[in-house]
Amino acid sequence: MENISGIIKKITFHNEANAYTVAVLKTKTEEITIVGTLPFINEGDSLDLEGEYTVHATYGEQFKVSSFTQRTPENSAAILRYLASGAIKGVGPTTATRLVERFGESTLDIIQNHPSDMATLKGISLQKAMQIHEEYQKQFGVRDIMLMLSKYNITPDRCVGIYRKFGANAIEIIKTNPYTLCEEGIDFPFELCEEIAADYQFDMASELRVSAGIEYVLKKNLYNGHTCLPRSKFVSVACRLLGAKESVVEICCDRLIDCFRLCSEAIDGVEFLSIPEYHNAEEHIAARLCSVKRFINSSVTVDELEIQNVENRLGIKFEDLQRRAIFEAFESGILILTGGPGTGKTTTLNAIIKLFENRNLKIELAAPTGRAAKRMTELTGREARTIHRMLEVEWGENDKPYFNRNEKNPLECDVIIVDEASMIDAILFDNLLKALRLSCRIILVGDSDQLPSIGAGNILGDILAADIFPSIRLKKVFRQAAQSAIVNNAHAIIRGEKAQFNAQGGDCFFMKRSDKYQTLETLVGLVCERLPQAYGVDPLTDIQILCPSRMMDTGTLNINNVLQANLNPFTKHKRQLSYKGVYFREGDKVMQIKNNYDITYTKDNGETGSGVFNGDVGYITDIDIRGGILKVRFDDRVVTYFSEDLSELELAYAITVHKSQGSEYDYVIIPLCDVPSRLVYRNLLYTAVTRAKKMLILIGDENIWDSMVENDRKNLRYTALVKFLKDNSYNEAF
Repeated sequence: MENISGIIKKITFHNEANAYTVAVLKTKTEEITIVGTLPFINEGDSLDLEGEYTVHATYGEQFKVSSFTQRTPENSAAILRYLASGAIKGVGPTTATRLVERFGESTLDIIQNHPSDMATLKGISLQKAMQIHEEYQKQFGVRDIMLMLSKYNITPDRCVGIYRKFGANAIEIIKTNPYTLCEEGIDFPFELCEEIAADYQFDMASELRVSAGIEYVLKKNLYNGHTCLPRSKFVSVACRLLGAKESVVEICCDRLIDCFRLCSEAIDGVEFLSIPEYHNAEEHIAARLCSVKRFINSSVTVDELEIQNVENRLGIKFEDLQRRAIFEAFESGILILTGGPGTGKTTTLNAIIKLFENRNLKIELAAPTGRAAKRMTELTGREARTIHRMLEVEWGENDKPYFNRNEKNPLECDVIIVDEASMIDAILFDNLLKALRLSCRIILVGDSDQLPSIGAGNILGDILAADIFPSIRLKKVFRQAAQSAIVNNAHAIIRGEKAQFNAQGGDCFFMKRSDKYQTLETLVGLVCERLPQAYGVDPLTDIQILCPSRMMDTGTLNINNVLQANLNPFTKHKRQLSYKGVYFREGDKVMQIKNNYDITYTKDNGETGSGVFNGDVGYITDIDIRGGILKVRFDDRVVTYFSEDLSELELAYAITVHKSQGSEYDYVIIPLCDVPSRLVYRNLLYTAVTRAKKMLILIGDENIWDSMVENDRKNLRYTALVKFLKDNSYNEAF
């Protein structure tokens, strides 16, 4: 970080919504462009700035501001210049002159602390005096908040949000109850509020703290997939975390329910608590799905002759469950199609799509991730989009998404087919349903034996568990797929049976190793030498390491460092940038780890666009060290990243099984050694195995494989969707 000082010469751009500003600062030696969140600055203001120099690809050198202070004008001449510049709404050159002539160096003190004195001047009414006072307070209110919270590394834009919510009394409100910063719209982490509260010696036994802690525990458990929690278990956890008495926690829960900050729902005689956003989402999902059958056009049907025509065209014969799935797609408003690898889901899906197209019905194909959408496009020959892209997502304050496609602006489709449905969380599915017309048929495709969504909820599992909509689980493994040991072992995992490895000419191998060092040594040898020499594969583009965990010596973090050192070692000819201890080097394989719809790309044909998606894998092609600029090629697109974007990238020689969902790779290597006990379960192993297309190699302890197969304990997720679905179904029946 560097510090500079100067006077604002020109404001080039200012966004009123978030205070993002581009301006020219005149220092003693030069003029430089500054960028950042700079609320309430004006031309002529004197600023002290902290930040860093960067180089923008288009606009050149800039100073990126992380924090700033504004020097208050100290003499009459400076005050006059400040007021006459229009810094305060309602004060122009004439009013500024009158004020300074009358109050001199005390002018700003009068405006801030004695506004009624201004009304003694000709042309300034008491109402106008108060308006001037409020505008001045607004500016210095934000600055005071910034000063108060500067030690906690709170950004200026967050301070603007605090002022917008609480106004001129913000500082007093924060001191009275620091936990108010946890509320919706500000969303400070509870841990940070605890730190602020401790500095102001806030009463740790206060019900205000306990209430904020209760909401914090519920929000924290969203990351474990729970949309709700049993009240009895929840109270116990909250007491332990907050150091509070059970009676106090119970009282605070009741009060939060009474003021609609928590929701209470009885499920099978047990009270559950949830955050309203997730309670409302699951409730709406259930109501929306159960209402579909009332609006579906029942005259759209299919007959046996049409299905036979499709069979003749494709040169195949549908098995009974495939044929039933086709009929259900027409007869029901909702169909859930599941099945493991090689069971004919894609063939069935393509037949359904063709038959709907024959009726001139508009079909949309969607998937939760970019990789899954791309794979769906390849398998169907029709464009598939991510759900976010389809719903025309935009990002509001605090990086919260909002969707332009909704009840008022629905998608114009008659049928929507969503692949990898097990990956969809409750909030995303709720927003998708809001954007569908009631007459739209919904087909959910997925593998119910795979891992559930990373986000909260268990959409596919809950819909299947409710058992009120037609669901077809394809089981027969077709002859071509049955020749694959990968496919057979995947199905053996689900049945809890022994696997078959190392067959001559096979595609599934287990290399037993006694410890993590041998496992790692074997893995490096396979990637760097043996597989490339034996099969002519590219270790970067054809091989993917999948790890159960990020941690341990055989987790992604360590393996990425080891493989980077072996496949892409540092030389004086290779440039690199570091971010939080990770080196990104020219030639590295990297993964985008969150959806970014704003970042721009350029295609090989010169076409430009925006958007990179969670799970996209690319390769670093160029690095500008001085400018902090890094370029990554994703297939036919080149994306430019700046230093502040590097938090969205990870090395991807090895990735977690969770990150691999929705993707397939030609050659997959899975280290099974030192796997944390919480990750030794069947779903995770099955998901990893089914990512491999041509070859699967496991290295390590075969006992870990057996333990994972034997542990059919699904990750327990507390949700309310099954209950809401059954309630709505019962009500519909009567």
